[in-house]
Amino acid sequence: MDERQKTVNDLLRRAGSLPMSWPPPPDTTSGAPAPVAVLFQADRSHGRDHDLRTHANVARGIAALLGVDYVEGLSALPFLDGPAYFVPSRTLGPEDELAAFVGNADDFYGGFVPHPFIATRLITHPLVSPEARAPQGWSREMAAQTRQAVLAGRSVFTPADARAAADELLRRGRVRVKVPAGIHAGQQVIAHRDELDRLLADIDVRALLAQGLVLEQNLQQARTCSVSQVQLGPWLASCVGTRHLTFNGRGQELHGGCTIDVVLGDMEALFDLRLSDRMYFAVEQALAYHRAALHCYPGLMVSRCSYDVVQGLDEQGRWHSGVLEPSWHINGASGAEIAALQALLDDPRLHTVRASVHEVYGPGTRVPASATTLFDGTDEHGDRLVRYVELG
Repeated sequence: MDERQKTVNDLLRRAGSLPMSWPPPPDTTSGAPAPVAVLFQADRSHGRDHDLRTHANVARGIAALLGVDYVEGLSALPFLDGPAYFVPSRTLGPEDELAAFVGNADDFYGGFVPHPFIATRLITHPLVSPEARAPQGWSREMAAQTRQAVLAGRSVFTPADARAAADELLRRGRVRVKVPAGIHAGQQVIAHRDELDRLLADIDVRALLAQGLVLEQNLQQARTCSVSQVQLGPWLASCVGTRHLTFNGRGQELHGGCTIDVVLGDMEALFDLRLSDRMYFAVEQALAYHRAALHCYPGLMVSRCSYDVVQGLDEQGRWHSGVLEPSWHINGASGAEIAALQALLDDPRLHTVRASVHEVYGPGTRVPASATTLFDGTDEHGDRLVRYVELG
C-alpha cells in the first residue's frame, strides 16, 4: 500500500467510515447448500423490454459462471431440487415478493434497501436544514461522511426547500434539477430561480413529498467514471472505468456502454492498478460513499454495487469530482463485469482484465466475431439496438 493510499485510509477513518476490511469476504464455510440454479426475476413495471432481455442474458452468464441451470420467474422455484441464486432486475425492497427468499447478500445479485429512497440519488446530498422534511429512515449522518465525495447539492421534499436549495446553489452557477431515479431522464439545468418555479408548478406537491428532488451543481466538459464491486459465490471482484455515450435512431444522446478494468478483491485492490490521479480520486470517493451508505443505513444489503463519479469544470473553470448516485442492481455494466470475472477465473495468471459493453444503434451494425451479444433487437421506438461485450 503506497503513501497516497495510507493518507486516504486515515481520512476515511477520521470521517467515521467502517473498518478497511468492510465488506467481509463471502462466508464459504457456513454449510449453506449451494444453489442449483440462477433465477432471473424481471419486474416489467420498472423496466424496458430490451433492458430486461439484456439482463436475462447477463443472468445466463452468471449461471454459466456458477455452473448451474438458468430459470426465470418465481413460478420455477417449486420445480428446483435445491435453492436458487436470485438475479432481480431492480433493487429489492421489503414490499417485493422476492425479498422473502433473500436472507443475506450471498443469496442474490444486487441490493436490498429497507426504504425505497435509499436506492436513489436522494441519499447523495444533505437536506437544506436540520428541520427540513425527510422520509422515514433518512440518515443525516450520511452527508457528513460523504462531504468530500460528492458535488455541492441538496435533496428536497417540499417546494419551499427546493427554492431554498436553488437560492443557495445558483450562487455557484447553473444547477441541475433531477428526479430521484433514472439515467438522464427527468433532468433539467436551470440558471435562474424562476426556471425552478416553472418546474415546480408542473410537479404535484404530493409526489414531491413522497419522491423528492435533487438539486446539484452543474459541470461542463464532464466525463463519468464508473467504480463497482461484485460479490458472486466465493469470489469478489472490483472494477473501474469510464462510461460511453451514443446516439439512438432519433439523435438523442444516451448511455452507450462502458470500458472497465477488473481485478479480484474489494475496491481497495483497484489502488494497485496504474490509475491516473483523477481516476484514483474517483475510486477514493466511491469507496467513501460505499462505506458511508452501509454504515448509515442499517438493513442495506449489497452484493453488486456501482457508483457513477462525474468529473468536470464549474462555470469559473474549477475542476470538481463527485459521486452522483448508487446502483445496487444489475445494469448496463454488468455484462462486462461478469465476462471479466469469468476470464479471471479461467486463467489464474491474469491480474487484470479489461472488458467493455457497447450499445450501438442502426440497421448496419455488426458485432465483432470475438464479442458476445447481449441483445440484438429493437428499442422502444422500433429502432435496431445491439448490445455486446468484448474482452481486451
